[in-house]
Amino acid sequence: MNLGAPEIIIIALVILLLFGGKKIPELMKGLGKGVKSYRDGLNGLTEDINKPAKEEKTTSENQ
Repeated sequence: MNLGAPEIIIIALVILLLFGGKKIPELMKGLGKGVKSYRDGLNGLTEDINKPAKEEKTTSENQ
């Protein structure tokens, strides 16, 4: 599924027609917040996964 320039332009025009020029900045702001939330969730998950491994490593070094 490769999107070229013509396909992206058509998609942008359809979005512009559906939402109008004034709603697009709000739409992009919401999309940005969603992406940030997703990344924060992934970082939190990664920290939760790595935390037990670090604690186990520290415990085994102290013994």
